[in-house]
Amino acid sequence: MTKYSKKLPAVYNEYQQKLRTPEEAVKVVKSGDWVDYTVALGFPKLLDRALAKRKDELTDVKIRGNLIFGPIETVECDPERTHFYYNSWHCSNYERKLCDMGLCNYIPMSFRNVVPYYRTFLDVNVAMMSVAPMDNHGYFNLSCSTGVGKGILDKADIVILEVNEHLPRILGGFGECIHISEVDYIVEGEHSRLPQMSVAEAEEEDIKIAEFILPEIKSGATLQLGIGAMPSVIGKKLAESDIKDLGMHTELATDAYVDLYEAGKLTNKKKNIFSGKSVTGVTIGTDRIYEWADDNPGFAACPLEYVNNPYTIAKIDDMISINSCIAIDLYGQVSAESAGLRHISGTGGQLDFLTGASMSIGGKAFVCMKSAFSDKNGELHSNIRPYFNGDIVTDPRSQDHFIVTEYGIINMAGRSTWERTEMLIGIAHPMFRDELIRAAEKQKIWRRTNKVK
Repeated sequence: MTKYSKKLPAVYNEYQQKLRTPEEAVKVVKSGDWVDYTVALGFPKLLDRALAKRKDELTDVKIRGNLIFGPIETVECDPERTHFYYNSWHCSNYERKLCDMGLCNYIPMSFRNVVPYYRTFLDVNVAMMSVAPMDNHGYFNLSCSTGVGKGILDKADIVILEVNEHLPRILGGFGECIHISEVDYIVEGEHSRLPQMSVAEAEEEDIKIAEFILPEIKSGATLQLGIGAMPSVIGKKLAESDIKDLGMHTELATDAYVDLYEAGKLTNKKKNIFSGKSVTGVTIGTDRIYEWADDNPGFAACPLEYVNNPYTIAKIDDMISINSCIAIDLYGQVSAESAGLRHISGTGGQLDFLTGASMSIGGKAFVCMKSAFSDKNGELHSNIRPYFNGDIVTDPRSQDHFIVTEYGIINMAGRSTWERTEMLIGIAHPMFRDELIRAAEKQKIWRRTNKVK
């Protein structure tokens, strides 16, 4: 006897009728199919393992996913990519390594467009997704992967859900659940602890960057914080500050927001939309955020086509967007997804939030980076380049606003090429300023009266 049979026997019976082993469920996949694994913690580990076992029966099965921690057994069992061909909308550290080995292809996008792409242009023969256990009403919660989950499941010819007993139940919002009547097959099984995405320890440069940004944030502002040590240290510094009544509207919720919540800084009282609620599309972090998000009426998951829509973001007064990049050139082009031709991550929602925050009344969009990096031989290189040569441009120069390094903060909105050059060289690592000036002169974007301290 289960809790479902006591209250809704029809729902329980339907559950039992659709219940399969992973091996039985993946028999629906055919050669040439498009299979979807959705995003992040939505990755169906048991189904992926079962599908990998069918390697010798299948060819040219094309799989989409993103931000998956791995391992992905369908990829690792087929290094020749004859049977399974994996593609990612946004690369995790694990998927980046797959790209380096030629085992993963990136799909260019801005996150707000992912589900519209499915709805209008893409085929999904089989969608497989990990979800929280079914409730008494027959609904499966899409949990940490609500951002794109429902849109992909809606497009699929066949829907298979993998019940993960550890996933938190994250309330909506909207688009955060799917009813059993919309599901073809269900699988169960034991899962290990949820992936833990801990953030690297902040370095001195990260702290200096955070200190430049902190005075730009006022009480009542709403925050979007990207991934990495620098956004995390901003969250910690805000938690220790006198700033209050902050809000959360972000594509990706991480532990940085837990710091703000536990310090009493995150109230969402001043938000123009979803007042009183922390809004996100995808949740990744450690057990701290999974426990905070679980069944929390103050935490709302919504589809990314809403969360990341610049017009949604623009409705929120004093919207603050803080993201990182890899490099910027003297023209103001920002690369946040490749190092030269090496693929690193993806566009994600950076351009979405840069645009939306810049449209917000009182809003500000910050793109941050260390001024230089050391290669494997210990040689220092500037992250401010004369021009890009193969680097993928994430943010066009026409969209730039605030750029921050450990040497300062600048606002390039409305600035000419020579003004941008002067500003950027002013926040470059001092070791490279003279050579950047010489490059700017050669590129005819340096004014003789320019001065760099």
